[in-house]
Amino acid sequence: MRSKSRSSLSRSSSASLTPWLVLALLVIAADQATKWLIIPRFQLGDGQVITSFFNLVRVHNTGAAFSFLAQAAGWQRWFFIGLGAAASVMFIWMLKKHAEQRLFSFSVAMLLGGAIGNVIDRAWHGYVVDFLQFHWDWLAPLFPGGYFPSFNVADCAITAGAIGLILDELLRVRRS
Repeated sequence: MRSKSRSSLSRSSSASLTPWLVLALLVIAADQATKWLIIPRFQLGDGQVITSFFNLVRVHNTGAAFSFLAQAAGWQRWFFIGLGAAASVMFIWMLKKHAEQRLFSFSVAMLLGGAIGNVIDRAWHGYVVDFLQFHWDWLAPLFPGGYFPSFNVADCAITAGAIGLILDELLRVRRS
């Protein structure tokens, strides 16, 4: 009798995991598709002005956020691949454990998709392809020339996931 209840619990748990894994896969697909649109159209360092505050560019980031460790001797590629893979395993475990919590699971699925999108780049190219570039004059005191560091769809998903986790925690604390 117990094995039946475990089996049905396991099935219902994995069934609720499916939408979050699909969301992560959509993030990965959107990230990789946009990068594959940029790569053949732009050489490294090329850009195209779209608006007065937004450009498409092609930048290769061998580091992490804001090019952290980009100047390292090459070991960072494998470090970030390993870190991204370990984080992805942890994210899947978190989704499996908390799949019924919608905001939390949405946030973790976004983090998972973004992490895997950037790991694919590191494994395939040895760097992450960034191509979205925003610039405003008021950013000049913080960033040279007022240009925010270039980023990609995976980075957007990671940011949305982090914001979602903060919001989820604030709502959880407020409820209790």
